[in-house]
Amino acid sequence: MSELGARASGQGRIFQTTGDQHIEEHHHHYDAGAAPLFGAASPSWPVSPAGPDSVRVPLVGRPPGILRDREELLGVLTAVLTGTGGDAHVVHGMGGCGKTALAYWFFTEAVRAHGRTGFWVNASERMSLRAGMLAVAGDQGATAGELSAAAAGQRAASDVVWHYLGQAADPWLLVLDNADDPGILEDGAWLRTSPRGMILVTTRHAGSPLWRGPGVTRHALDVLPLDHAAQVLCDLAPDAGDLESARRVAERLGRLPLALTLAGSHLAHQLLESWSMDEYDRKLAEESTAIVDRGATGHGGSQSRHLVGRTWQLSLNTLAGQGLPEATTLLRLLSCWAADPVPLDALAPLAQGATALGELEPARVEPALRALLDHSLAELVLVSDGVRCVRAHGVLLDSVAAGVPEEGRPALVETAARLLEAALPESGTASPEVRDRLGLLAPHASALLRTAPGERTVTLAVRVARRVFDSGDFAGALGLAPEVADRGEALLGVRHPVALEAREVEARALFRMGHYPESEELHRRVLARRELVLGPDHPDTLRSCVGLHQPLDLQDNDEEAERLLRRALEGQRRVLGEHAPETLFTWVYLAEVLPQLGKESEFRAEAGALTETCERVLPPDDLTTVGAYHSYGLGLVAFERYEEAEPIAHRVLADRTRLQGAGHPVAVSALSLNAVVARGLGRHREALTMLRRVAELREQALGPDHPFVAYDREQVTAWEAEAGA
Repeated sequence: MSELGARASGQGRIFQTTGDQHIEEHHHHYDAGAAPLFGAASPSWPVSPAGPDSVRVPLVGRPPGILRDREELLGVLTAVLTGTGGDAHVVHGMGGCGKTALAYWFFTEAVRAHGRTGFWVNASERMSLRAGMLAVAGDQGATAGELSAAAAGQRAASDVVWHYLGQAADPWLLVLDNADDPGILEDGAWLRTSPRGMILVTTRHAGSPLWRGPGVTRHALDVLPLDHAAQVLCDLAPDAGDLESARRVAERLGRLPLALTLAGSHLAHQLLESWSMDEYDRKLAEESTAIVDRGATGHGGSQSRHLVGRTWQLSLNTLAGQGLPEATTLLRLLSCWAADPVPLDALAPLAQGATALGELEPARVEPALRALLDHSLAELVLVSDGVRCVRAHGVLLDSVAAGVPEEGRPALVETAARLLEAALPESGTASPEVRDRLGLLAPHASALLRTAPGERTVTLAVRVARRVFDSGDFAGALGLAPEVADRGEALLGVRHPVALEAREVEARALFRMGHYPESEELHRRVLARRELVLGPDHPDTLRSCVGLHQPLDLQDNDEEAERLLRRALEGQRRVLGEHAPETLFTWVYLAEVLPQLGKESEFRAEAGALTETCERVLPPDDLTTVGAYHSYGLGLVAFERYEEAEPIAHRVLADRTRLQGAGHPVAVSALSLNAVVARGLGRHREALTMLRRVAELREQALGPDHPFVAYDREQVTAWEAEAGA
């Protein structure tokens, strides 16, 4: 107790003075298990040090045995070691892409081969950075008093460190590893350059202004090329499978070094199971990439950074701490889709308020997206003639999707579906731009169906598959429709109208890709089910009649093809109306089949009435009108009316090319029509030039094994001989 009656308890102090005196006391409080960073420990302090165990060796937990596909960047960095120094190099990329592994190899090279003094500092947190940098200063001669003053805040800590680095006797390399929050570097106070050494920073944050300062060079690090990624698996688990099997696993893991390392470790250290790479690939398909983290058993270090299921959460936690929790919401939305590029304008309705997602306010969408880009959780890519897209890694999306709370999943799925629907091009268009657009959106519709199977997502996926087919991307439709149909039947039943629609798209795609018997069999099955469930005059049933006629026609069963078309046309005129677009399109097909049956007078009557009706009731440039003239031209050629067919063939080719693009399979058919007309008029070399172009374009659109391509090659050979004669 003081003379004034004051009392002190615990570690409190009472000071009394008379006159002008100034008393200053510094208190340092330590949590349980902590100790002063520098200087002797008090008996009341535990003896475990709070600073790093070493700054002279990389404390990375899992040093890589072999580094694949980083030779070029290592060469660039190594060249700096032989120069005058004074530069800072920033290696940035997504979590798990191998930034620390690259830094480890470069550090080892700098120390062993180039005689550099190497310093390794963990820059993931403010405390670890500060402790590590002060330890570097101590290594270079800073006194205990200087370090204590810096630790206590009596001296600027970064000034102390850089003073000693600046007067170091030997050249050095300083690695600041995992500097994912550039703010920890305190606006550059810790990131400086010195002629005595070189700095290497690894970070997930790609867009910090600190990386654009003078003397700082940035290097982007991405996933591995496929062959190198497969070799990583073979390096770690050489007995688990061959290189081809490793390629399949590597591709499924998105060629991400962390995932490859964990997978290889799992395969190499199994005790109770002995999976091959092929079995591991099947497990990945069944259980997603969640099984990859099993390969982390027994490794120390920051476990979150060593698990693909948790490493991304470090960045998301940082963003939430910076006031951007919306970044997590946006990434969860992206996880509903595929790991393919997403057009930025597909996300625009969120920012415009046209589509809502919980508490993600429109004004916060842009900052959230920029945050994902800055922290390497997503990247901007340009595709399809400069369309800007955002893309996230597949393993990342799998991990994020697995962490979505069940109560929040329905809203995410509904928003993802609405955004995809809004992003689809208008129906009735088939330009190259439309095909490219649908090619971007189709993987996301398929992924959404896998993520959230249900009638809503099946219906959307079928709609997209139909649009892909209608655009002329027949190979794309055949790649999409069978999976959609399988899932639709499993979810809704084989007789559900949506499932039957999916099978019809598959059957039509089979026909267009030259699989005529398979197309016929599937069309018959769909027709029978539609007759049973919907009735003989339902528009879908009549559409199946039209679809079935096509493989029959190409297999020379023209009589049945005609009967089906007449049944469909009669029913559509009665049910849909005489001038309905679908009715007119069936009429186009009938005009194409009649010449194959030798019915010239009937063909002329039908084709003339068809073209006149289309011109009268349809808008300009309607593809049905183009199809009507196309069928008219084909019929005239069948009856060897070449002079009459020539202006029609020219018109059809011009319209097809303008509206659908020169590479569209139907536009190629129009070019083939013109070649046949030119040959019929005796212009053999002109015809041969066009036919060669037909063969080239058809092979590009339909593949080398399509029957049309084989036929074109035979015709080219025959016409070459004819032209030579």
